[in-house]
Amino acid sequence: MNAKQYIAARAAKELRNGDIVNLGIGIPTLVADYIPSDINVFLHSENGILGVGPSPEPEQIDQNLVNAGKLPVTVLEGSAFFDSASSFAMIRGGHVSVSILGVLQIDAIGRIANWAVPGKSVLGVGGAMDLLEGSKKVIVTTMHTNTQGESKIVKELTYPLTSERMVDLIITELAVFAVKEDGLHLIDLSPGISLEEVQQKTDAPFHIAESFNIGNEVTV
Repeated sequence: MNAKQYIAARAAKELRNGDIVNLGIGIPTLVADYIPSDINVFLHSENGILGVGPSPEPEQIDQNLVNAGKLPVTVLEGSAFFDSASSFAMIRGGHVSVSILGVLQIDAIGRIANWAVPGKSVLGVGGAMDLLEGSKKVIVTTMHTNTQGESKIVKELTYPLTSERMVDLIITELAVFAVKEDGLHLIDLSPGISLEEVQQKTDAPFHIAESFNIGNEVTV
């Protein structure tokens, strides 16, 4: 697995039977391919699908079946299709168990920025604000640093805030952080990653959880 696939596989381990799960754009879309075979969840796409399946093989692609990021998807037996208003009613009504979102930045108390980059045009806000406010649990999946090598887990956001709602879990290729009232708690290190590397590449302060795990393996 590459780094993004590893993050997606680690996020899939957080899902439980019966969860209704919204997968955001980017790394979150990969989670559909790593859901354990003994876990039955219902993947929701905010453009109006409940029952999204794994990514299609090239010969399976149907241009009429796409997710909110316009990537081709498969659908499982019993899936449902509906309009955008109904989809957002599900989100705003608290019917999404888990949202897995990509981000531009996360701050020291677990708030995220993921909808706009200063100085660049915004094509649309998307559903991240609604998902943060309406989902029972929010998981962030992201590379630990940006393309310039700068930490995406920062003391203070420099990109526009998406919501005051704090996320519950942050998963990167290096580590996993739980978000609590007193800030970020490191709970897992990825295999082959040292605590010193995570400290060096994380701008925001964090606690080390008592149940801290070193080298949590992810299998597919």
